[in-house]
Amino acid sequence: MNKMPDHTTGGGENERAQSEKGTEKAAPAGEPLAGEERLATVLQVLPALGASGGVERGTVEIAGAVVEAGGRAIVASAGGPLVHDLARVGAEHFELPLDSKNPVTLWRNVDRLADLIRAEKVDIVHARSRAPAWSAWAAAKRTDTHYVTTFHGTYGASNHFKRVYNSVMTRGERVIAISQFIAGHVRQLYGVPANKIRVIHRGVDLDRFDPSKVSAQRVVNLATDWMLPDGMPVIMLPGRLTRWKGQPVVIDALARLGRRDIRCLLVGGDQGREEYRAELEAMIANRDLNEVVRMVDHCDDMPAAYMLTDVVISASTDPEAFGRVIAEAQALGRPVIATDHGGAKETVIPGETGWLVPPGDADALAQAIEKVLKLDSAQRSTLAGKAIANVRDNFSKANMCTKTLDVYDEVLGIRPAG
Repeated sequence: MNKMPDHTTGGGENERAQSEKGTEKAAPAGEPLAGEERLATVLQVLPALGASGGVERGTVEIAGAVVEAGGRAIVASAGGPLVHDLARVGAEHFELPLDSKNPVTLWRNVDRLADLIRAEKVDIVHARSRAPAWSAWAAAKRTDTHYVTTFHGTYGASNHFKRVYNSVMTRGERVIAISQFIAGHVRQLYGVPANKIRVIHRGVDLDRFDPSKVSAQRVVNLATDWMLPDGMPVIMLPGRLTRWKGQPVVIDALARLGRRDIRCLLVGGDQGREEYRAELEAMIANRDLNEVVRMVDHCDDMPAAYMLTDVVISASTDPEAFGRVIAEAQALGRPVIATDHGGAKETVIPGETGWLVPPGDADALAQAIEKVLKLDSAQRSTLAGKAIANVRDNFSKANMCTKTLDVYDEVLGIRPAG
């Protein structure tokens, strides 16, 4: 990120005070103050900073990139565990009730964010979630501040009201889509012109998801904790327990496969969906798969989890906006099987880094699993090399951060559009 003219906002107490003193009058937002220069300040806005979400982790990563580039990174949210991570990368956090959807709170958040923008001389507001985006958009308009959004998913648009609610994410000067799939969705459903959209795929942290940095002991410890027998192939579906993630399809595929010399891990908590968990447990029992399928609530060491598996599956019956699991697994050289829609069509190279199967097709999934388990060591090594290169070249955190900073520079007028 490059050095930018100092910006302030029109209106407000600061401008009135300067006018009364007869000093240099504040310029409207977006106009340089004479003779002053500073590095750009970026304010990211989201509901909260929980520990596990991709939106939250991406916010911290972009904040770190802004600081590393010499800018100033600010995040406004209701707080959460990742506030400490923000501090570690040199960013600042302002706690506001941005996790609320109450209309009164949303309106008050406009004032709070506008005050923050003025006080901290924010150059760009980057909204990452719909409810706080409405407040952020209004505050950016009030203060004449650049506004950027990231469209992280399809959000559900089954009726006019939902589409209107979602539309705030299309109102940025630039709309960042996390995949070509999402870019197409934004163009087709909301009529956003292509020249406003910038596709920036989610990024994998290649320092963390590096096979050379995952020790054998970490893998052994995890296999011991999960009571996995030595020498048996391991299949894993990571993802919270919710129906659209496709756990029933995997269970049906394993029943069709008919093998007892394998183990399958369903890694992810139910987040209160106790009836769905019970349904899965009944499916496993009814198909005589109690010895084959294990349900694991939580994993603190996903790199090690990927490394102990022979195949990683994403069986989502609805399209994934990007598909973080499949990208992370490829970064570690693991064979992957994903459903043939959404972001997976962009992250998987069929037959080279993994396989794509029709959504909800247990027979096709069973055949793909069998194909992967029959790969010899040379074939696995070739696939691993191509998978690692695929993520390194196209889906790294470094790529994501560089392209996002380019968007910031673009809206600030430092680099040409396009």
